[in-house]
Amino acid sequence: MSAGNMLYGGDEIGALVFDPGHHSLRVGYAQEDTPKAEIPSVVGVGPQAPDTNMDIETKTDNNITQNNADTRKYYVDTTYVNVPRTQMEIQTYMKDGMIDNWDLFEKVIDYTYAKVIQSDPEYHPVLFSEASWNVRNNREKLTELMFEKYNVPAFYLVKNAVLAAFSSGRATALVVDSGATHTSAVPVHEGYVLSQAVVKSPLGGDYLSMQCRQHLEKQGIDLSPAYKIASKDVVKERDNARFTLRKLPENLTQSWQNYMLKSLLQDFQMNILQVLENPYDERVAAQIPSVHYEFPNGYHQEFGSERFKLAESLFDHAMLGAGQLASTSVGMCDADVRLSLFGSVVVTGGNTLLQGFPERLNRDLQLRAPSNTRLKMISANGSVERRFGAWIGGSILASIGTFQQMWISSQEYEESGKGQVERKCP
Repeated sequence: MSAGNMLYGGDEIGALVFDPGHHSLRVGYAQEDTPKAEIPSVVGVGPQAPDTNMDIETKTDNNITQNNADTRKYYVDTTYVNVPRTQMEIQTYMKDGMIDNWDLFEKVIDYTYAKVIQSDPEYHPVLFSEASWNVRNNREKLTELMFEKYNVPAFYLVKNAVLAAFSSGRATALVVDSGATHTSAVPVHEGYVLSQAVVKSPLGGDYLSMQCRQHLEKQGIDLSPAYKIASKDVVKERDNARFTLRKLPENLTQSWQNYMLKSLLQDFQMNILQVLENPYDERVAAQIPSVHYEFPNGYHQEFGSERFKLAESLFDHAMLGAGQLASTSVGMCDADVRLSLFGSVVVTGGNTLLQGFPERLNRDLQLRAPSNTRLKMISANGSVERRFGAWIGGSILASIGTFQQMWISSQEYEESGKGQVERKCP
């Protein structure tokens, strides 16, 4: 038995689970029901302040990370990213579901250990989730980073679709995951991803935000995020919406302003948009009660049929909507596993929290599945379970007794190197 396994065998291994996505990084301890923290997948990058003495004092408190060669400051987590700062650019470390900017990613991991976990990495085995289409180079790079820089005692990498299936108590399932940048359908059979049948489309939360923005701007609605508003008088008429603008620092970057506007649009879409059980029909939509929404500047309005029309784009056949995506994926699998996939469709991802999403997906799949198929939709009722499906699956996996036989121990890494990840983490 390796030193890592001797030290961390048994139930109380204190393993950490990391689930990186385009919207946020979820992190926490195995055996917990929910992540300890959800950290935005963006980092604020600003110029170095001239007063270096001040930097040393505020380095920890304000989560400003820097090194001697780097003249920039990095701001991590909502509290720091959402503050208007001169010349602070917003950058993401994710691209196409995979880690892309490793320097920024390290800044976030540093912050996680220092501020969230508040413990040294060498005390905790680590489980990381990854996209089902993650490439070998990325997998090896993450393995190397965790062992070489963070000195973790053990490491394991697992597909997020497998984890989402586990969180629903399934080893075989079709996982439909709709997140910030895309929607994907991933067939999982006996705990393994059938990679030849993974299908994804660019229809996700960000696409919906763009649709919402175009619609609201066309109506002439002022989309001033809350950071711009000093005070407001809540009045009914748009023309009379009276608000006072806050005095802001100069040279706010476009990337930061776009990020704050996106937060406003995300709030709007999660509160207002709804998916109809059948394809959009204006007469049906007009009969459903409208929903009231107030914007940060005090203007408020009722939203009716347009809230269904905007959400309909997620099921747009021309752009490979969710139902089409799922049935295409099943169709690419061997005939003998198709029935079990249709009988276990797991719905996960923050975007699926739109009211009516699972019901519509169920209806679209029923039309596309063979007539004798028993279709079962598995979508957790709670928003936490749906948003954090992969993380919860990781928490379950990292807390079972056999986990320490699965991971790569630090001793195995020293003996065989980063290539171990391809052998031990399928």
